[in-house]
Amino acid sequence: MTATTPVAIVDIGSNSVRLVAYQALTRAPTPIFNEKVMCGLGQGVVTTGRLPKEGVEKALKALRRFRALCETMQIREIIAIATAAARDAANGAAFLEAARAALGCDILLLSGGREAELSAQGVASAIHAADGVVGDLGGGSLELIDLGPDGRLGGGVTLPLGGLALMDASGRSPREAVRIARKALAGAAPLEKLRGRAFYAVGGTWRALARLHMRQRTYPLDVMHNYRIQTSEAAEFAELVERVDSEALTDIASVSAARRPLLAYGAIVFDEIIRRAKPKEIVISAAGVREGILFERLSEAERRADPLLCAARELDRLLARAPGYGDDLIAWTDAFLESSELDESADEKRLRHAACLLSDVGWRAHPDYRAQQALNIITHGAFVGVDHPGRAFLALAVVFRHQGPEGEGAFPVRALLTTRLLVRARVLGAAMRVAYLLSASMPGVLPRAPLRVRKGKATLTLPAARADLLSDRLNARLKALGRLIGLDAAVRVETGD
Repeated sequence: MTATTPVAIVDIGSNSVRLVAYQALTRAPTPIFNEKVMCGLGQGVVTTGRLPKEGVEKALKALRRFRALCETMQIREIIAIATAAARDAANGAAFLEAARAALGCDILLLSGGREAELSAQGVASAIHAADGVVGDLGGGSLELIDLGPDGRLGGGVTLPLGGLALMDASGRSPREAVRIARKALAGAAPLEKLRGRAFYAVGGTWRALARLHMRQRTYPLDVMHNYRIQTSEAAEFAELVERVDSEALTDIASVSAARRPLLAYGAIVFDEIIRRAKPKEIVISAAGVREGILFERLSEAERRADPLLCAARELDRLLARAPGYGDDLIAWTDAFLESSELDESADEKRLRHAACLLSDVGWRAHPDYRAQQALNIITHGAFVGVDHPGRAFLALAVVFRHQGPEGEGAFPVRALLTTRLLVRARVLGAAMRVAYLLSASMPGVLPRAPLRVRKGKATLTLPAARADLLSDRLNARLKALGRLIGLDAAVRVETGD
């Protein structure tokens, strides 16, 4: 398999069976097809010990469809996995044999420990410098594992607290479900290391809960990955979901009917984890086992690469007028900021680099709507490795590049930025406006027209051969940039080529 060959993962879970096809195996893989079928394979396994006949039939039908879809997409590499329901049921082996025939490839049955490891690898691949405990809640089980900022994994545990399993074991009694969850979590070693750190929540039920929370607070960015909830607020919301009928919750229509009965049980486990371990915050991860599988298949060098910059560079290659200009802009702004007195953290620098690569993604839109087009592409892009304030920074920096430093208008994502990041976005957008008039977004120009701060003045130097680039408009944009950083600004034309 090469870096341009599509790959598919089929995930046979306790609640759903899913196919995700990716454009290629890369550091920032882009899904090209994603479909799930709610089969409920884990329904009743706790009480009967067997996979339900109806669920098996639904799953096999879905797998035959997935096989046909992979043939249509000319995908030859299919990685298929099965988890708790097939692992725990007495008829699990027979089901897997039939599933192999339906899908046309082997299926790997994951142990609980292996599932925990892959889930943590998925989080590590998609959240920058993740540090905390990963909890992957499926229909049949809950996996918990410690994840360090260097990607180090602790020992994982698996508990029978999946939504379907807990609903069955408790006889649909919320009070009994609380008792079961509390007892099971009491001996969970990874939770001992969670206090004051982040809890990374993986799994469809927890994502559904987070989406309801997001809609309840009219959150300005409709992206689930890396959505963060303060612990006290998460606990209050979980208690609300436990108490009320799910149909009464605000915007419940955003949750599939098949998943709604599981919300209260997911909330119970959520609440008990918070009460026992007292994490600093809850972070929702859309990446888990599937992404962990892909991450493990990369080389060591590829795993070390920054997924945000990889994704931004790919968008630069696909959408910019002239691929390569973004790298020129990175080097040009590097030199400018290094010569200025503006301090910049490592995280701010990587965001600036990503924004430079994304600076021209909206150029094909009508000039009046380029800012809006860029905002839509960046805020809702299928890339990872950036939190929500970071997305807002990237988007608004490019909005300022098109509309000027005061151009964010009524864009709601403005509310996600600190004052410092907003100022940074304005400065970067103003610098991009200068660079555009110099280069027309073409590579090879900016390296010959450096912008430096010298003797308290921002000076743009043009070689004599490029003197005709000087204009009133260029001067006005340069002075606007200077005002943002509190410096005079001027153009200097060299006397020789």
